[in-house]
Amino acid sequence: MILNVWTKSSYSTSSGPDCVEVATPDRRHVFVRDSKNRTGPRLDLTSSAWAAFLPYASRR
Repeated sequence: MILNVWTKSSYSTSSGPDCVEVATPDRRHVFVRDSKNRTGPRLDLTSSAWAAFLPYASRR
């Protein structure tokens, strides 16, 4: 079994509602989850979809 290494966003706070973690199990995929609900659902994105999303998210 491969364990994913999750990294918390530098924009996340420990007390706020905006807590996002990402993992990159390989070069083709990015997983995104809520750090306050680690066993809940996660988004499974392609690396290209993640790259397209980042400029949008950085403007928010």
